[in-house]
Amino acid sequence: MLEILTSSSLSAKHGFFTRKGGASSGIFSGLNCGMGSSDQAQAVEINRNRVAASFEVTPERLITIHQVHSAKVAVVDAPFVQRPEADAMVTNQPGLALAILTADCQPVLFSDPFAQVIGAAHAGWRGTKDGVLEATIDAMEALGAKRGRISAVIGPTISQAAYEVGPEFYETLTDADTSAKRYFANGSGDRMLFDLPGYGLLRLRGAGVADALWTGHCTFSDPERFYSFRRTTHAKEVDYGRLISVIRL
Repeated sequence: MLEILTSSSLSAKHGFFTRKGGASSGIFSGLNCGMGSSDQAQAVEINRNRVAASFEVTPERLITIHQVHSAKVAVVDAPFVQRPEADAMVTNQPGLALAILTADCQPVLFSDPFAQVIGAAHAGWRGTKDGVLEATIDAMEALGAKRGRISAVIGPTISQAAYEVGPEFYETLTDADTSAKRYFANGSGDRMLFDLPGYGLLRLRGAGVADALWTGHCTFSDPERFYSFRRTTHAKEVDYGRLISVIRL
């Protein structure tokens, strides 16, 4: 049985999928939708097909991109022949399901119900710093949306309590954006704890959206429901699964 988390803030059909209900096994056990993982390709295909079916689209209309931690946004009019390098998508076309893959980074889903424009973004700390969230909103406006009508929801991501970083990370981010300083707390020694969803919400609200929230789910601290790159790294596992988050008109 698939487990799909939703938010009342988004009127478009959407869902943040957990790892439950998938065909993968071993370290990927569950709904691993990462084609770039070392999981069995057949299992990943089954998982993606289950997601597509739950959104009442054919597998080729479950649209994903080649995510590269950038601020690039793809405008989707039809299924891609070849996936572009980008970290966000927008569309005003019914029947296309925009899907983002994550394993600690923020999956962010957007909707302007009046203009019938949706968006989806993969927002790690680097992409958030470089403006992927604002770029998604700009691209939605180019399709007729208005930022004052857009709702944005951050799905399962790593929480501040689990996101320990070093002084180099702090300096890199705060040198680029001094407003990020408030989202660091003291850790042990020279380590700090970074609030990624808090920073994401700051950027979304600063961009002028009507509503922005985080579902409150931490990927690192709930291994039964979520994949986590950082948890996998700590466990010295060879690879990790990818969660999928989807929105469609």
